[in-house]
Amino acid sequence: MADVLTPAQRRLNMSRIRGRDTKPELLVRRGLHGRGFRYRLHRRDLPGRPDLVFPGRRAVVFVHGCFWHGHGCPMCKAPATRPEFWASKIAANRARDLTTIRRLGDAGWRVLVVWECALRGPARLPEGEVLDACAVFLGSEEPGRELAGAWQARLRPEPTQ
Repeated sequence: MADVLTPAQRRLNMSRIRGRDTKPELLVRRGLHGRGFRYRLHRRDLPGRPDLVFPGRRAVVFVHGCFWHGHGCPMCKAPATRPEFWASKIAANRARDLTTIRRLGDAGWRVLVVWECALRGPARLPEGEVLDACAVFLGSEEPGRELAGAWQARLRPEPTQ
């Protein structure tokens, strides 16, 4: 399928995609701040510049977009144009994410990854449920965790009787 936009239009669209202060990230930030958690944003001295850093709890939170980080959920649909480019780009992003999480763990940081599908789309979880899970993680000693939408449950066929 051919791209419906000209190369100049596509370039403009892609240049407008932000890497920080995204809607899902702001939702998590506001929700945790409202629950009394205080954090630092995008600390440059940590691998991967985590979205939220809780220094006293030695915990970081990444809010990952499903497409850009190759989650594999229904929200992560590969573009039809330049499939080789996108496959290699997303594979490199995933490899970098794994390296970042490993390096943070080796440095004694606990890592929570909140996927976009947990906050947006048809399989999203209730906002309060996501924020509760974040708060539980921050109050625990759990080394790492991921929060994703309930899309896996929606993909399973209904049991027949």
